[in-house]
Amino acid sequence: MRIGFIGLGNMGGPMALNLMKAGHALVVHDVRPDAAKPHLDGGAKWADSPKALARASELILTSLPGPKEVEAVALGPDGIIHGAVPGTVYADLSTGSPTVMRKLHAAFKDKGVHVLDAPVSGGVWGAQRGTLQVMVGGDESIYREVRPVLQAVGDKVGYMGPIGAGTIAKLVHNMIGIATRAVFAEGFTLGVKAGVKPEALLEAIRGAAFGQGLMLSQMLPNVIFRGDFDTVRFALKLARKDIGLATELAREYDVPMPLAAVAEQIMVEAMARGWGDKDSTAPWMLQEEAAGVQVRERK
Repeated sequence: MRIGFIGLGNMGGPMALNLMKAGHALVVHDVRPDAAKPHLDGGAKWADSPKALARASELILTSLPGPKEVEAVALGPDGIIHGAVPGTVYADLSTGSPTVMRKLHAAFKDKGVHVLDAPVSGGVWGAQRGTLQVMVGGDESIYREVRPVLQAVGDKVGYMGPIGAGTIAKLVHNMIGIATRAVFAEGFTLGVKAGVKPEALLEAIRGAAFGQGLMLSQMLPNVIFRGDFDTVRFALKLARKDIGLATELAREYDVPMPLAAVAEQIMVEAMARGWGDKDSTAPWMLQEEAAGVQVRERK
């Protein structure tokens, strides 16, 4: 397939090389021409602008810093939209804005060009090794059409839903990962300052019944998605006691624990609702109530 690739940075550069290794003919563009050297040395062709690149491509891929850059490259005076011919597919691999992707989808639809949002996750190593996760939003039939190409950059390519869904999934994915790091930081600084070696603490956390693995494989699909907060696996009143003991320990050792303190107050509110004898996952309902949505499986 004739692929145009715009954005040859730390992520885009390796992805483009992997597409070449898979046998695709590439046309490339970047604001820094020297970034394209390994691609040109490997047989890729250079385009002087996004518009020129689009004219020469069946599938256009962009990997850019953020929504502003994506919108400029797509809709700018010399942008993709001015060169893409009807039937072309444009997929953005950047982490951006679902609102911007919906705007692009509408603009390109008038030109007969299909737009997908397909942000990736896995870091530079994943980009180099072709092991990225790719989260795709847009028309499902177009997704199926380009999926074999996307598998050259990622071994976990999945369809998330309509346009914008891929970007939403990526933002939630990143938010959970980034916020979790802060919780780990609180926990480990508390444990080490209170006298436990970090290696021993790591071993204890790895064996924890509340690990992310269990949350993702058991609690979410079997408890949250089903709304089963009455079957008690670990009582809320016991969870509230335990997090209270942890924040008490933090005060004793002068360890700031803002996230744990918020979590404790959520537990306090759930206890005030009379949910002490429900499962410790019951406070999830407080967030659902505040957000005005229930997280339940859809059949």
